[in-house]
Amino acid sequence: MDNIYLLMLIAITVLAIADIVVGVSNDAINFLNSAIGSKAISLRTIMIVASLGIFIGAVFSSGMMEVARKGIFVPAQFEFGEIMLIFMAVMITDILLLDFFNTLGLPTSTTVSIVFNLLGAAVVMSLIKISHSETQTLADLATYINTEKAIEIISGILLSVVIAFSVGALVQWVSRLIFTFNYEKKIKNFGIIFGGVALTAITYFIFLKGLKGTPYYSDLKTLVEGNEIYIILGSFVFWTLFSFIFEKLTKKTVLLVVIAIGTFGLALAFSGNDLVNFIGVPMAAYHSYEAWVAGGMDVTMSMAVLEKKVPAEPYLLFIAGSIMVLTLWFSKKAKTVAETEISLSRQGDTHEKFEPNRLSRAIVKGTSQLSSYFGIVVPNSIQQRIGNSFEKPNHVISKDQSIDAPAFDMIRASVNLMVAGVLIAIATSMKLPLSTTYVTFMVAMGTSLADRAWGRESAVYRVAGVLNVIGGWFGTAIGAFMAAGIVVFLINWNPSVIIPILLLLTVLLLYRNYTSHKRKSTKTIDEDSLKKGESSSLQGVILESANNMANVVKRTNRIYSNSIVGLARQDLVLLKKSKKQVVKLTEEVDDLRDNVFYFIKNLDESSVGASDFYINILGYLQDMTQSLEYISKISYKHVNNNHKKLKFSQIKELKEIDDKLEILFEDTRVAFNSESFEQIGAILDERTEVYNLVKDKIKKQVARTRTEESSPKNTTLYFSVLLETKDLLKATMSLLEEYHNSFDSSVEPATITVVDEIIEKSDSSEASEQEE
Repeated sequence: MDNIYLLMLIAITVLAIADIVVGVSNDAINFLNSAIGSKAISLRTIMIVASLGIFIGAVFSSGMMEVARKGIFVPAQFEFGEIMLIFMAVMITDILLLDFFNTLGLPTSTTVSIVFNLLGAAVVMSLIKISHSETQTLADLATYINTEKAIEIISGILLSVVIAFSVGALVQWVSRLIFTFNYEKKIKNFGIIFGGVALTAITYFIFLKGLKGTPYYSDLKTLVEGNEIYIILGSFVFWTLFSFIFEKLTKKTVLLVVIAIGTFGLALAFSGNDLVNFIGVPMAAYHSYEAWVAGGMDVTMSMAVLEKKVPAEPYLLFIAGSIMVLTLWFSKKAKTVAETEISLSRQGDTHEKFEPNRLSRAIVKGTSQLSSYFGIVVPNSIQQRIGNSFEKPNHVISKDQSIDAPAFDMIRASVNLMVAGVLIAIATSMKLPLSTTYVTFMVAMGTSLADRAWGRESAVYRVAGVLNVIGGWFGTAIGAFMAAGIVVFLINWNPSVIIPILLLLTVLLLYRNYTSHKRKSTKTIDEDSLKKGESSSLQGVILESANNMANVVKRTNRIYSNSIVGLARQDLVLLKKSKKQVVKLTEEVDDLRDNVFYFIKNLDESSVGASDFYINILGYLQDMTQSLEYISKISYKHVNNNHKKLKFSQIKELKEIDDKLEILFEDTRVAFNSESFEQIGAILDERTEVYNLVKDKIKKQVARTRTEESSPKNTTLYFSVLLETKDLLKATMSLLEEYHNSFDSSVEPATITVVDEIIEKSDSSEASEQEE
């Protein structure tokens, strides 16, 4: 049993490395979002600056390690063996919880995770001790838990959400009021002052206030304390002068410097504040083990040693900082988490990631009404002046171009970095493990709200997204508390058996989440196979969309055939796959319809007729997907409910129709792929044969129903498939007629976007779907 604690320490150390990787994937992207979203400086420069900030912050961060040792529980109340079980449970639970949220792409809080993991494990271990004692009762739980400090930490975390959102919104509102969205002119006059203020705030709070959380503050204490005003004034003069010289020499805005130094400072504050979340527990476990060995290896010895000041471990901090930097450069999950925050704070239109819910609608409706009430109180002249400051430049671009453009401008990026960095540095100087995720996320949401990025077109989606993320935070707290408690209970029951099982389970779950995320990332690229219309003429749209139509027809053929084969074989897996495929196709068609506004805006005056063609083909595509969706849904439902099989004659008839449609769809695909629109006339001649075949099968089923059919469910299914097949055929033929009647080979198309990769993407999409 003696060696089990050494093995546990080794396991905790390995888990710590994995926890740094998982944790940085979740948290590190928080300080990159502002720089990435504004696209003010290159991604490579951003990464280099952030890496320096992370590394330096990690090396100077040991002052925060006390939180893991004595911030949640009272170490003297626990024996060495119990403390090691608590630390083991915390590391296992923490890494799994964070990886789960990273896989979902939701930013959660590593601080909340570690705090509630420690709290849950300590509470359960305390209850176990109380249950074994004849003198203690539930009322004695407070003697084991550092209630005052725990409440201070938890309340600080929750309060940070409100403060970060409010301060971010206020500072951004004032900044926008001064600079407006056309800030290029005013930044020449006021940019030097703004740069001086922003850089002074960043440097003072992060480099000076942040030093309070490090062991090196004692050397500078006499220089800093009592001289704060002089330091602030001196910094303001220095940075204002620097801003003036920078703009004169480079002819560039000082906002670039603010964003670069702000990213560095926020990375520094993040690393100094959050490293405790990743290695605080392992370091405490290491020091506990050292004390245990020195104390004669008595498992029952008190862990009062953890109440002493944390010894500096420069080599461990150096290694941890290096791992954090490497994770920042190579983690793909970090990019997934970044997409969530940037999409929710984007100034322009975006592919909204979240669906609105009842609560988000109620909040938007309520705030809209509240805004109208305030509008009555505020004079119109003031409203007009404020409105002018928030008037956005009117640039007509496509939806994809708006997504590729900066999510917000450099004014908002500077405010995000300045406010978040200051708040985190203040908390670090007070030795409060403030959630950097909460602060950076809520500051970004506050500034985007103040910037009126949440307009009527996007408000319900953005609010729903914020509610989802905040709900995930509460889920983190509850899940961490319960999971850590359960794990420590299981480990305490039989450590030598349960610990290896849990470690193996952790490895398997991490691998499973990794492969799942990798597959989803690949699918996201493969499935983006329908290209939005960008051509400015009718003939250009026809040629541009040909590959789209070839892809749609190909996938329609596959989905329909899978549905018929699935029905014939009673294959629930194939039918479920068909349902998923048609949902993907429907989403892509809906996305094309969402792009209609931008398409029409970009048309030439002489080519407005192209809009009619584009809208019509989108309507036919929607009709096709609706028919496919209904066929796949009712087929799956019929088999899943275990209803009577279709008769052999019915299956034979459906297969006959499927064979005819397969030929029709394949001819259509070839015509679109080769852009041989003259062939469409010949394909249209085939429709009568297929159409009459479907009508004939309907008549046969009517006769069967009158004389021999005995299953209402069977009959309903068969009629539904035939009728929807007829509608599918109609929509397909209408689509072909639209192309046949509109195409004119003698007209030179304007502004054609050639889509060479559509077919390759479609093929890879088909391959990935078959793998599923």
